[in-house]
Amino acid sequence: MIHTGSKTPQNAVAVIPARYDSTRLPGKPLLLIAGKPLIVWVAERAAAASSISRTIVATDDSRIADAVGAAGFDVVMTRADHATGTDRIAEVAHNLQAEIIVNVQGDEPLIDPLTIDRAVDALRNDPSAQMSTTYELIDEPADVLSSSVVKIAIDTEGYATAFSRNPIHWPNQAVEKHGSIESSPGELGLLFSFKKHTGLYAYRREFLLEFTRWPQSDSERKESLEQMRALDRGVKIKVVEAASRSIGVDTKDDLERVRAIIEKELKVPA
Repeated sequence: MIHTGSKTPQNAVAVIPARYDSTRLPGKPLLLIAGKPLIVWVAERAAAASSISRTIVATDDSRIADAVGAAGFDVVMTRADHATGTDRIAEVAHNLQAEIIVNVQGDEPLIDPLTIDRAVDALRNDPSAQMSTTYELIDEPADVLSSSVVKIAIDTEGYATAFSRNPIHWPNQAVEKHGSIESSPGELGLLFSFKKHTGLYAYRREFLLEFTRWPQSDSERKESLEQMRALDRGVKIKVVEAASRSIGVDTKDDLERVRAIIEKELKVPA
């Protein structure tokens, strides 16, 4: 066990990777939602999780750093050449005295703090797991076929067995057939058994540092999913259901949906 010096056992630090460039939404972390930058909403949600002892935004952009710092959150400036957000987080983790590092996606302003707690607790309660992640149930047949929605398969003990952009264990043609309007309720029920991987991760710090040194695996390259690198090496990934649904902001439509939800919660006049 790593001795952190904290009174909190297995203390967890949330690290939020953020970069300015985005193909579909340039400057995404700084886009305003109810008068506040998107990245600040994410940091506030992460800090609200009871399991989190510290929240850090990891970025290579001074504009993001200034906005986050002005909101009172810690910022670590990182190298600009990281291939993934996980690599950026690992750079920060090198200098952290924490047992658990939580990778909170920088475009999830609606992430439920309880979802973060569930991922952290999954590691705290399972010594054999090196990382944990979360899922949401899928209730739209179109999401099962969408390559932008990553599906996850879980065994009876709650560990991930597969991740894929395709319908796991079903060929696309079968999903298209069973997802038609002529399908019976039972057939549609099979579709709704699919689970959406939501991309929140909690890692044991030592494992994270080791993981980012491993070369890409064949299935990781095939699926463009870096968690396959861990799965292919037999790493146990504990999976828990998200406490509530979230919306990742990838497009202008996503942004407007999130704005509407938050403004309604705050009862901001239109």
